[in-house]
Amino acid sequence: MKISTILDHIDSGHIALPEFQRGYVWSREQVRGLFHSLYRRHPVGGLLVWATEAKGAAHRGEGSLAAGIVKLLLDGQQRVTSLYGVIRGRPPKFFDGNESRFTGLRFHLEEEVFEFYQPVKMKDDPLWVDVTKLMQEGNDGLGAFIAKFSSSSEHAKKVGDFAGRLSNLLGIADIELHDEEVTGADKTLDVVVDIFNRVNSGGTKLFQGDLALAKVCAEWPDARDIMKAKLREWEEVGYEFTLNWLLRSVNTVLTGKAQFSYLHGRDSLDIQDGLQRATKYIDDCLNMIAGRLGLDHKRVFFTGLAVPVMVRYLDQKQGTLDEKERDKLLFWFAQAGMWGRYSGSTETSLDRDLAALEESGGKLDALLKELQSWHGELRIKPEHFESSSLGSRFYPVLYMLTRVGRSRDWDNGLPLHANLLGKKSQLEVHHIFPKAQLYKREYRKQEVNALANYCFLTKGSNLSILDCLPEKYFAGIEERHPGALASQWIPDDHNLWKIENYSDFLAARRELLAREANRQFAQLLHGDADWLDTSVVETVTDPIAEDTVVVAEVPLGGISTEAEEGEIEAINDWVGRQGLPQGQISFDLSDETTGTQLAVLDLVWPDGLQPGLSVPVAVLLNEPAEVLSMASTAGYRCFTSAAAFRAYVNAEILGADAAAA
Repeated sequence: MKISTILDHIDSGHIALPEFQRGYVWSREQVRGLFHSLYRRHPVGGLLVWATEAKGAAHRGEGSLAAGIVKLLLDGQQRVTSLYGVIRGRPPKFFDGNESRFTGLRFHLEEEVFEFYQPVKMKDDPLWVDVTKLMQEGNDGLGAFIAKFSSSSEHAKKVGDFAGRLSNLLGIADIELHDEEVTGADKTLDVVVDIFNRVNSGGTKLFQGDLALAKVCAEWPDARDIMKAKLREWEEVGYEFTLNWLLRSVNTVLTGKAQFSYLHGRDSLDIQDGLQRATKYIDDCLNMIAGRLGLDHKRVFFTGLAVPVMVRYLDQKQGTLDEKERDKLLFWFAQAGMWGRYSGSTETSLDRDLAALEESGGKLDALLKELQSWHGELRIKPEHFESSSLGSRFYPVLYMLTRVGRSRDWDNGLPLHANLLGKKSQLEVHHIFPKAQLYKREYRKQEVNALANYCFLTKGSNLSILDCLPEKYFAGIEERHPGALASQWIPDDHNLWKIENYSDFLAARRELLAREANRQFAQLLHGDADWLDTSVVETVTDPIAEDTVVVAEVPLGGISTEAEEGEIEAINDWVGRQGLPQGQISFDLSDETTGTQLAVLDLVWPDGLQPGLSVPVAVLLNEPAEVLSMASTAGYRCFTSAAAFRAYVNAEILGADAAAA
């Protein structure tokens, strides 16, 4: 089939993209390479299409399908999208990506190379031809180009060569691409997805969540857009979730199971009802977690993977909980996040927890017993606060203690209650012993950024303290606001306020933090203290954790300072401006079997910057060799500076040179 015919069929609705296909991820370098190969008449591969009835065919985008048999692209989406974008000058109706990847392509008549538009390099050189403009104008454009060069004394002698090259370029639209069809009544969506995965074994593999969403959209075409709109609502108030996660909550509401296969056979009315119930109860969960625990944004949210279980429980209770039930559910949520319940075998853990709810008739004690059997003792010990960095699992615990307890600000003495403050921007992490003073005395990074050296204050407090030592500024705070230091669990032994006793200060504060954490968790249990009583801890029998007890380890790595956090966020924002997916900040690198947190990685793309097409990537700033080794062993390509990472993105992902960047 000619390329021009393929593009016409896209316009008429005879060729489209199946719903389960992901978005456009090609880089400019790949687009440039495609046109180079086509211009040289090198083979670029054929297409694999699914020939199926238009009626009931779930496809992407707003365009309508033609009647009868249509062809849905299984292999060749990136090539076809690039061809359409350059030749038509606009993206196809099924497009989902960054159209700047294929806009501005130029061809040099003398050197016969393709480059994307660079003003400084190209504006005064008439030999750079706008490929899209030529393609759209066709032979009329060819004549205009030839006339222009014929009248130029500099280029008149080469008009014949230029005309041949322009004709060759225009002829790309007439190149035949072989298309192979998958057809037949036996080619169900499941079979076709399996074929897709086999053909794309080196690319973006589809999983059960993708297949489930494709089936949902086959019954209810607007599902994806409605779900994305809800995700944007949560993003606007500080949370970050995925389509897969939201569909998981729909699944648990409708089926009580974690596996997406249980959604098969549900009609559109079921799905719509499930989504309505799931989003209502997710909103309820977020309100409870923010209002009662103070965890009001993504950095301190522990894990979103516990929410589908909470949603199932709320649905069973029809959303009506008394105060004790609400608090016990929140106790379970925080404990599940704190110990990394879903950091290992996620679906297995979800299945066990959902089964515990079903088998007990919806009793929260069954969930807690499952958690206790898996982890062991639920009581917090001082050593759990030995970790450092903003990515520690106990960082949200410290934030929770601050927002829910009696903590007061050191500048104005006002309480830092969850209902009195807004989002993260209004609370800042403060190093009690200033970083500069500790580094001056040759403390290691992990000691400087110890969790017990953190507290949360308003911006005014942070600015007023700066690099002053506690032995100087603590006395003024206590004089102005008696009790404010104790409200942030500062030891009252004044000798511990001296920098030479810093290690002893950390040990004493860890004791106070552990005591306060257990006190607040006990309050959530309303007198049901068995869950924090070490005498009731059973031997672990969970096959997920083959050892008798999962021991909490102090993880390495992670963002340790506000400056480092700012640099990481700047890198992530830059990636977003390039039209690439943003990475995950403070990524929890865990043991897949036990869920034990091994390290905190500053910024990662677990599926690569082009999901499925590039390797996993990690940006690790100021990290020790052990963290780099762990990340490398886990399959990440590691970068230790913003400059090196950007050079990689420009050269290997975007294919842009320094001038274009």
